[in-house]
Amino acid sequence: MTGGNKKLHVAGASDVKKNKPKVLKSTDQSPHSKNGADSKSNVATKKTHKIGSLYSGVGVVAISIVSWFVYQGYLETRVNSPLTENKVVFPTSHDFPERYWGSFRPGVYFGMKSRDTHSLLAGLMWFMPDIAAAGNLNLRHLCDQGDNLEQYGWMEHDGRNFGVQVIIDKFIQLETSFITKLGGNHGGDWTARIHVEPRMKELVGQQVTLFFYLTLDDNGKGLLQPIRMIDNMDMSGIDTNQSAKFLGLSAVHGHTERLGDFRVSFHHSDQNSIVHTAFLSTTVASPNLVKDALQSGLRLMEDKRTKERHISLAGVLFPKEDTLKQPNLVVLQVTGKLPLQLEVVYESNSFAERETMLRGETYDTLLQKHRKEFRNQFESKFHLQKKGFSDEEQDFAVSAMSNLIGGIGYFYGSSKVQSVHNKEPVPYWNAPLYTAVPSRSFFPRGFLWDEGFHNLIISQWDREISFDIMAHWFDLMNVEGWIPREQILGSEARARVPDEFVVQRNNQGNPPTFFLVLDAMFKNRPVRDISTLELEQLNDMWPRLVSWYNWFNTSLHGPEPGSYYWRGRDTASVRELNPKSLSSGLDDYPRASHPTPDERHLDLRCWITLAAKVMASIADIIGRDGRKYHEAFVFLSDNKLLNAQHWSPTAKRYADFGLHSSNVTLRRPKSNPGQPKPDKIRVVLEEPTLRYVDDTFGYVNLFPLIIEILQPDSPQLGQLLLDLRSPNLLWTKYGLRSLSKTSPLYNKRNTEHDPPYWRGPIWINVNYLVVRALHHYSTVEGPHQTRATLLYNELRENLIANIFREYKRTGYIWEQYNDASGAGQGCRPFTGWSTLVLLLMSETYA
Repeated sequence: MTGGNKKLHVAGASDVKKNKPKVLKSTDQSPHSKNGADSKSNVATKKTHKIGSLYSGVGVVAISIVSWFVYQGYLETRVNSPLTENKVVFPTSHDFPERYWGSFRPGVYFGMKSRDTHSLLAGLMWFMPDIAAAGNLNLRHLCDQGDNLEQYGWMEHDGRNFGVQVIIDKFIQLETSFITKLGGNHGGDWTARIHVEPRMKELVGQQVTLFFYLTLDDNGKGLLQPIRMIDNMDMSGIDTNQSAKFLGLSAVHGHTERLGDFRVSFHHSDQNSIVHTAFLSTTVASPNLVKDALQSGLRLMEDKRTKERHISLAGVLFPKEDTLKQPNLVVLQVTGKLPLQLEVVYESNSFAERETMLRGETYDTLLQKHRKEFRNQFESKFHLQKKGFSDEEQDFAVSAMSNLIGGIGYFYGSSKVQSVHNKEPVPYWNAPLYTAVPSRSFFPRGFLWDEGFHNLIISQWDREISFDIMAHWFDLMNVEGWIPREQILGSEARARVPDEFVVQRNNQGNPPTFFLVLDAMFKNRPVRDISTLELEQLNDMWPRLVSWYNWFNTSLHGPEPGSYYWRGRDTASVRELNPKSLSSGLDDYPRASHPTPDERHLDLRCWITLAAKVMASIADIIGRDGRKYHEAFVFLSDNKLLNAQHWSPTAKRYADFGLHSSNVTLRRPKSNPGQPKPDKIRVVLEEPTLRYVDDTFGYVNLFPLIIEILQPDSPQLGQLLLDLRSPNLLWTKYGLRSLSKTSPLYNKRNTEHDPPYWRGPIWINVNYLVVRALHHYSTVEGPHQTRATLLYNELRENLIANIFREYKRTGYIWEQYNDASGAGQGCRPFTGWSTLVLLLMSETYA
């Protein structure tokens, strides 16, 4: 990259003359030529040569055409061809039996799932029959902001053994908990407990209906056999007025290839609180249709003896054309008076040495043991009590991390992808993904650049889980070294994403934030302190890290050595004020107004600098040749080159470069009378020029600070720190806003329908990176050390205080925070990268 260009020697006229062969004139005679018959022979020979040349030419053309089609077909298949290197993920999920079962369905309020390609799914729904509106049961199932729950989330969750969640609905409070227990050859047992309490005393005795269902994942083959309560009971001594209590299920027997035989049984803590039970046994096309199937199976039934009416499941319900009558969905209904408790016990038949059923007091004892161990482990890793945080603040931090861990899901399916060589989207290969999610309500699926931030926290809690997550992501890499940035796998995930956002394009890749994780995990760690297992995992990852790095370095390079730009900006857009750069992760953050290949994106350059540094470090750890990565890092971190390409001496700031106009606006074209108003379009009031995008100041401008590539005595570092504290730019008492108030597009809509996203609100992921960088420069001697220390302390305290205050006020951690008021906004709960508040509290930066 730093070497000079070698000149190619091109033959000139003098060279041609020196080697010019003698040309025979038409009058020249070969000493062997003959007249007469020989001349006729020559004519025939010439004709034959012409025909031969014609056939040869046609053959060459035909071969060229065939070769072109073959090559075109080759290019078309590359986008969905997996990298041929060995997989990083262990062959089967049974290799991690303690994480085989879990709450791996983050998009539902409560659900259980195994880490199998086609799993048994368990889930919960509920409603209050006494309060249900006419025609609307307000049935809760999927995490949905529209339900307007006051709060829901995991209070404690260790990612392995247990979880405890509190859900505060309008009139009731639910506590859902689970415990997994190892045993046998098929992942062991688990028990889920659902406890419901009224929120007001006057609601004691009101009815609540719980539905607990079991279904088979997409295309899952298996057996579910409902066992009715009355099939196992002697009803002779039962009061006929109590018979409605026993119309439900006592258990479900089942079998799948991966789980073997199993039994799921249902238990009530107080039989007297039960009013009515029922069940549904039917088929459903896919798991995302479970709620529809359940609602279709509800009937208004009247008990002939008591004349009471119940909203009840209809029992066995199959379409007439279904001759097999084999259910893949079984639902238990329990309607009871508040308070109400239901225990669901899953038992694997291969668990041979089970002492007692995991319920009742046995469940209580084990749950308390796990909770105590969890709290002790949390303090030993994050030291919040030692740092002086209050009990309330510690509970907040515990819940924040538990929601991130409890938001880990297990998905299986294929993405839809497309390259410039494909006329239509094509399916990726089917693959599993074990990953955390940004938001259970709004983004219950995997996002590549979010996942790096998630694992800055997860790796501090459980490095094995973090390695497993990264391994699953790296196994999604295609032969080009590209990973689709958004993973929408399986019918449940697909059902929640609009079609226009489903297709992933291979010229777009999110920032490589896993390099942040690997840097934090291994920075300053001597090889002797790294476990054998971790060294093996790094070695397994290495070929895929090489391919990933190469994809970024070659696919996103710019016009000059050391320059890069994000692909995917729409050059033909007329409705966007500034064409978005979705692949950067910063969406509508202002770039050059007119996208061209001449752009130089500062943040991308810094991401690749980080990648080169980490690649060189890992190569040293595992004994690989990392010289080219070290050379790339030295080249890209050269402050002189960085300044030459990205420092605006006029504005005194680092900036993007491109074809840019500061004077653009959205205006509505005139419409004819009686016609609907057309959408606003962009109007350029001043012609763009190639220049620094230095009229804008925001998160992108901070990246040389964020990635810590500025020298401690750099004047540019001093200017950045000075600007950082200016209230007219990014500083607020709640954190750093994403775009300065002086920027032309501050808080401006990108289209008339798209509110500002990265144009003012406070985002916790970038704020965390800035705090981390300030901490670094506060520990390094130099002229800016004192200022960095002061900024570090103040910014850290502002962020923690505001996020905690909003959590107390609203019950949630939010996607972003308003830069004027500090109020949480966007989607909730957002316990993805906003959970980085935990690392701010614990001051964990490596």
